[in-house]
Order: sequence, then C-alpha cells, then structure tokens
Amino acid sequence: MFATLAHFSLLEPDYPKGLKTHMASRSNGSSPKTQAKRTKTNAKRTAGSAGRTAKAAAPEKGQVQTIAETAVDVPVGTVLSVADRLSDLVDPWTDRRSAEKQVKAYRTRVERTLKRAERRGTTARRKATTEAKRTRTRVEREARKRQRTVETTLKRNRNDAEQRVRKAIDEQSTRAQDLVDQVTEQISALR
Repeated sequence: MFATLAHFSLLEPDYPKGLKTHMASRSNGSSPKTQAKRTKTNAKRTAGSAGRTAKAAAPEKGQVQTIAETAVDVPVGTVLSVADRLSDLVDPWTDRRSAEKQVKAYRTRVERTLKRAERRGTTARRKATTEAKRTRTRVEREARKRQRTVETTLKRNRNDAEQRVRKAIDEQSTRAQDLVDQVTEQISALR
C-alpha cells in the first residue's frame, strides 16, 4: 500500500495539456491576471481538441444504421442469388417434357460441335494433302532437274574423255607409223 502511495504520478489527476504546465509555472512569479488568462486560453484549446476528437471517434447515427443494414443485406442477398441459380439449374429437370427438351438441346449442341470439328478436320486434312502434293511435286521436279544436270555432265565428260583417248590413239598411231617408216627407210638404206 505504501509502495503504491510512494508513486505520486499514479495519484496525480490527468490535467489538460496546458493546465499542468500553467500550474507548474505559478511559482515562477507571474501575476495572477496573466496566469488566469493563460489558464483560460489553455482550457479553450483543450476543449476544442476534445470536441474534435469526440466528433471524429463517434460515428453518426445514419452511418451505424447503414453499416448494420449492409451486414444483414449482404448474406441475405447472397442466399437469394444462390437459390435462384439452383432453381435455374434444377427447373429444366423437374418434369419429363422439359427434361426431354433439355436433352434434345444438349444433343443438338453436341452434334453441332461435332460437325464443326469434322469440318475443321476435313479442311486441315485437305490443306495437309495439298501441301504434301506440292512438296512432292517440287521435290520430284528438283530431282529430275538434278538428274538431267548429272546426265548432261556425265555425257559431256564421256565425250571429252573419248575425244582425248582418240586423239591420244591417233597421236600414238601417227608416231608409231612414223617410227615404222623411219625403221623401214633405214633398213632399205642398208641394203
């Protein structure tokens, strides 16, 4: 108990901001009139700031009502939306006629989707076939062109080789004949 009383700060009342300062400055020798004026000014400041704080902290009655209504309306609206969606999903299946109608609509949609897929597949197959034919034709054309080029080059090289061989044979024949003639002349000259 005495330990608690020893802490004077715990027993001190909460004075407004300027009032405590004013009380501490009373002993500095200011005149009572000046001190009174200072106290009045500080009290006005404190009261003004307290009023502003109270206005900012306390929401208006309309705001509280709006928040409460929103807190109730959102879940109720959500439940109603879910119930509407469920009834929209379940309603077509409640009686035989509407269920058959729904099944027919689904069948029509599926058939339409399949036909669309088939058309796209046919178009893609045709394009691929056409592209393959074009590629094959181009490759065959290039192969024929290269074959002709090779055949022409071979024929030209063979002709050139044959001409060189004939020329070489002719030259060798001529040389051999010349040698035979020379030898024959020398033999005839010796006789």
